[in-house]
Amino acid sequence: MLQNGNYEALYSRIPCYIEFLENCSEEFISSAALAIALNYGEVQVRKDLAKVSNGGKPKIGYRVSSLLVDLKHYMRYELPVTAVIVGMGRLGEALNHYHGFEKLNLKIVAAFDINDQYLNLKDFKNICERENVSLGIITVPKESAQEIADLMVESNIKGIWNFSSTALNVPSDCMVKNENMANSLAILLKLIKDRAE
Repeated sequence: MLQNGNYEALYSRIPCYIEFLENCSEEFISSAALAIALNYGEVQVRKDLAKVSNGGKPKIGYRVSSLLVDLKHYMRYELPVTAVIVGMGRLGEALNHYHGFEKLNLKIVAAFDINDQYLNLKDFKNICERENVSLGIITVPKESAQEIADLMVESNIKGIWNFSSTALNVPSDCMVKNENMANSLAILLKLIKDRAE
């Protein structure tokens, strides 16, 4: 059985496969061709595809349309998810208006902020219950993030996408995905500087 880290690595690759295949004009594709196109190891791609599809044929590869169905089903794209955002600064606004979530079957149903232009947090629990919200998106300053996470947990939200650049303390049945843009940029800058030497 895969360890959690291996699952997460697999889950991070599958959307890349899907995005590439959605723009592929070929009827069939091999794991080798997919590996070259995405700069992945061929053995890794072959293992990934074997986990999600049994449609590959020797010397032919996978029918692109069928492989797409298998990949999307594996990621459970067919199941709708409702989400809320707390913190409507520039990042919150950008996420709220991002149309790419539609292909993931994700719908943002409410946006909360201290600004009167948005919903007030006093209505948070009621809206989450009414809309059956399962994902909370945090884009508030780090000083407020834990308080918002606590409110999300109290509202039975089971997943938090955290942009606050601070570690959150949540129960084990609530999943957190942290996004720290500064850390990601630091890695990219390190790679650029190493290559320049």
